[in-house]
Amino acid sequence: MDAIPLPHHSRTGGEQIDRPNPEPMESSLPDSVKVLAVQLDKKKLDLDTNQSLSDFRRAACYIAAAMIFLKDNVLVERDLTFDDIKPRLLGHWGTCPGLILVYSHLNNLIKKNDLEMIFVVGPGHGAPAILASLWIEGSLGHFYPHHINAETPGAIHEGGELGYALSVAFGAVMDKPDLVVACIVGDGESETGPTAAAWHGYKYIDPAESGAIIPIVHINGFKISERTIYGCMDNKELAALFSGYGYQPRFVEDLEDIDADLSASMDWSLQEIKSIQEAARSGKPKTKPRWPVLVLRTPKGWSGPKKVHGEFIEGSFRSHQVPLPAAKTDPGELKNLQSWLTSYKPKELFTDEGNVVESVLNIIPKSDSLKLGQKKETYDAFEPLQVPDWQRFGVRKGTQDSCMKVIGELLDQVLVDNPQTMRVFSPDELTSNKLDAVFSHTSRNFQWDQFSNNSGGRVIEMLSEHTLEGFLQGYTMTGRVGLFPSYESFLGIVHTMMVQYSKFVKMARETSWRKDIGSVNYLETSTWTRQDHNGFSHQNPSFIGAVLNLKPTAARVYLPPDANTFLSTLAHCLRSKNYVNLMVGSKATQPVYLSPEEADSHCRAGASVWKFASTDEGLNPDVVLVGIGCEITFEVVAAASLLRKIAPYLRLRVINVTDLMILGLEGSHPHSLSLDDFDSLFTTDRHVHFNYHGYAGELKGLLFGRPNLHRVSIESYREEGSTTTPFDMMLRNHVSRYHVAKAAVKGASQWNEKVKVDMHVLLSELDHDISKAQQYIVEHGSGEFLSHSQTRVDNSN
Repeated sequence: MDAIPLPHHSRTGGEQIDRPNPEPMESSLPDSVKVLAVQLDKKKLDLDTNQSLSDFRRAACYIAAAMIFLKDNVLVERDLTFDDIKPRLLGHWGTCPGLILVYSHLNNLIKKNDLEMIFVVGPGHGAPAILASLWIEGSLGHFYPHHINAETPGAIHEGGELGYALSVAFGAVMDKPDLVVACIVGDGESETGPTAAAWHGYKYIDPAESGAIIPIVHINGFKISERTIYGCMDNKELAALFSGYGYQPRFVEDLEDIDADLSASMDWSLQEIKSIQEAARSGKPKTKPRWPVLVLRTPKGWSGPKKVHGEFIEGSFRSHQVPLPAAKTDPGELKNLQSWLTSYKPKELFTDEGNVVESVLNIIPKSDSLKLGQKKETYDAFEPLQVPDWQRFGVRKGTQDSCMKVIGELLDQVLVDNPQTMRVFSPDELTSNKLDAVFSHTSRNFQWDQFSNNSGGRVIEMLSEHTLEGFLQGYTMTGRVGLFPSYESFLGIVHTMMVQYSKFVKMARETSWRKDIGSVNYLETSTWTRQDHNGFSHQNPSFIGAVLNLKPTAARVYLPPDANTFLSTLAHCLRSKNYVNLMVGSKATQPVYLSPEEADSHCRAGASVWKFASTDEGLNPDVVLVGIGCEITFEVVAAASLLRKIAPYLRLRVINVTDLMILGLEGSHPHSLSLDDFDSLFTTDRHVHFNYHGYAGELKGLLFGRPNLHRVSIESYREEGSTTTPFDMMLRNHVSRYHVAKAAVKGASQWNEKVKVDMHVLLSELDHDISKAQQYIVEHGSGEFLSHSQTRVDNSN
């Protein structure tokens, strides 16, 4: 029996519609909800402005379409032939007309008001529209006098992954009181979780100190093969939604006079913003101000082909990418393309030399500094932090302290010294992570909370990692520096956002005109080693691997072993430029192994022999023990102390690695050790045992290519966890002092005959210690079983 096709879907899998640009079904909300939508008197534009807006759009739409299809005959001065068409038709047309419409009106708004503005584009497939507009305004010629590069002038957001244009826009206006960011959010992007949370962004914007955004929700109704959620919501539903978020929604949908409608709506938006800001800056802030949001409804692929092969194109998903995919081979589609392109009347828009006519340029700001593609905030705005001497906050060697508590004091001073260029973005965990010293001179910035609003707080806490990451990226890309402290296990939530950002920065570094920016700084604590309350769900060090996979020019991963090394690392990261810095450390009280001076030297080297924990200061070892990570290193030092008691004839060298990137093959990373330096540290032939905080595969990848790796063993997080004691976590993952001691005995037995003779007895004793420790934890529910007269760490010398 033949299969019966499902209704409402075409043979290609796309949704079947009976008309273009279908309206949403009416909701059951009461009509009284309509009062939430802003009503305006739409004043007719003067003829010159109206003509200029129309001409700009025609010219930009023509260029965008030609960019997708044509390799020759670009002004269609003769009939098109197949030879004029590109061999591969790539690009996305559907969102372009809407983006160009908005771009034209933003130009007009800037020109009328001498406005400082950036344009953040959420729809990731609108490049032809933006490039066309940038060429018309002269910004492409300004930055690329000879050719077009992949980097787009004026952009601060990598649009490959949908969802966080809005949060990036909010981050960009923080501490920039005169800046307005127009952010266009597509209705496809609006279906993402990050966008849903980012609508709360205004609740963290203090209008006394920061700029504002004009969010423009562009509803063209379709994704790649079906309708969007917002496209199926009527105005009552959207008005209720955005009012609940804290906005005044204005619907822009008069297709018969879209210019008057959009122009009046943008003017109203700017007036509302100024009213809110003036009240806050005069000392009379409005409580829970309702900010403007524009909801723009236009057909997908507007002004493109109406119908091809009996299928709707304009006003349907079929205009999403290339609306005439067979134009290279199909005479009918080629003819459709010519009709489409000539409908813009290019002879009226372009001179014989290929320039645009004057009427197209009339709405563009005269000053280059005001053009959307040439705002310095998007490419040359970095303000280095004033970072105090971290050694002022140093801790005495031989004592114990929490790394997070100590660096909290340094962060507090950094915020005091940099009141407009440094912020902390934290997922509601700052106090839990023992960084609360930052609140000594500042507060949280939450404008909808009467206990923290209007106070200039430098800390934003919100339980949406996606939104905070967007804030951080927007803040950093416009010249400032931020810190993102988080529970270790949940940094992975922003993994792909971090990767998209690093791709953007990589390409930016390859241009000649984009200048330095501050590094993005992640502080990873509450690690798997100390999840006393939360258990297995909170044990996940995988973000280390995410950063390791970045380009070597960007990736920096640090695991400082104590408070002083963490101070040195943090100060370095806050001063650095163009990197993705990941710092991993403990909030629990830990030994302070190194003096401030020793810590400074250790961090510069990235690794060093810890002579106090080694035998004979590490000379002529039988085995090398390496600790990477705070609690993990503690177990290595404890193992060394244990071995001195049970096998005093075993010679060992203890090393701590604080800069993970030094381990890579020579030349693979700017920090990687040369072959000679690697051998001097780890020896050329002795067994090397790594006790590592992350996953073993990460170390194996870094070490790959180093000679003699057969002598290397690695223990690390094994994905074994529970709500249990910290020492039980060491035992379960084979990184405890007993497991380290076993590895040392096995490795040393290859070189030391005394160790070889006693190896079986020593390993049996250590296995017994492991069993007794596990039994003790089960019986007592806390504590650590320590054999051999209570193993003690002594580094006071």
